[in-house]
Amino acid sequence: MTTYLLAGGGTAGHVNPLLATADELRRREPDAEIIVVGTATGLEARLVPARGYELVAIPKLPFPRRPNRAAVSFGPRLARVISDLKTLMVSRGVDVVIGYGGYAAAPAYLAARRAKVPLVIHEANAKPGLANRLGARFTPFVGVAFRNTPLPHSRFVGMPLRAEIENLDRDSARAEAREFFGLSDDRPTLLVTGGSLGAEQINATIFASVPAILGAGYQIVHIVGDRSSLVDPETEGYHLLHYCDRMELALAAADFAVSRAGAATVSELAALGIASALVPYAVGNGEQRFNAEDIVASGGAILVADAEFVPEWVASTLLPLLADTSRITQMASSAAGTGVRDGSARMADLINLAVRPSSAGPA
Repeated sequence: MTTYLLAGGGTAGHVNPLLATADELRRREPDAEIIVVGTATGLEARLVPARGYELVAIPKLPFPRRPNRAAVSFGPRLARVISDLKTLMVSRGVDVVIGYGGYAAAPAYLAARRAKVPLVIHEANAKPGLANRLGARFTPFVGVAFRNTPLPHSRFVGMPLRAEIENLDRDSARAEAREFFGLSDDRPTLLVTGGSLGAEQINATIFASVPAILGAGYQIVHIVGDRSSLVDPETEGYHLLHYCDRMELALAAADFAVSRAGAATVSELAALGIASALVPYAVGNGEQRFNAEDIVASGGAILVADAEFVPEWVASTLLPLLADTSRITQMASSAAGTGVRDGSARMADLINLAVRPSSAGPA
């Protein structure tokens, strides 16, 4: 029996690929022991136990970026967490540590090094985070979701996606999707999603452009996010949702998508072959723009800056594109050429290579 320790969390971008990999490991090895290390405040605190996995919570230790009281105490606090994780790894007989970045990852990487436990890393973004830049120095087993990710020893495995996405047959699911959202059978569907953070520009522009988009013959599924104050005008053909718990059906219904360029979203659009206009989040370290590079270069998506995504751009660029069905078909094919549907299996193969180097095949 293999004991796997998966470390990471904080956001959906870290937690979802972690859980997708855990599910694949459990499918392959039902009697395996799977331990997840995260924090008590991240998304993993809710999602990991709900999925049936053991969560070991450690303190959230942001790396200090300026000299202050937190910086003085950071070293001793980090040392205690590393020591506790090393003890856990030894006492539980952990065979391999798999990290996904985030606050919980760096201490787990350092503990794995001290405990001499094999380490495998998955980096979801094209521009890697601090924890994974550190961890990649300690292991030759580094899987990346995007081919242009600058990490040593990296190999492309794609994004571990939820089984509902990896196994989605869009053609056969389309009828269910249309019924679920109350969509018409005789209109193509524009899917718009920006998530709960940073979607104000997308939401405002699409909301203002609803008459023009409907007038172009499309219907709209607009997922505005939990924090949006927009109120559904109850216009025929426009479907406003604050949250969607059946995202696979939204993707099945989509003929074209307007979206942020988060790693998971870009990976899902590529895996499913959905043409898109990507509007990278304008705040942070710019990773969303890098996430979009492969799919945009292939012709599977177009890129528009957040500040330029205004109703005038919708009228001048998006609406003519939506009317060009042959171009959308070509974009969808190009998008599919950059994505993979078996990221979870590829990541599990890489983990197996670290645990059993003499028996595992290449990832």
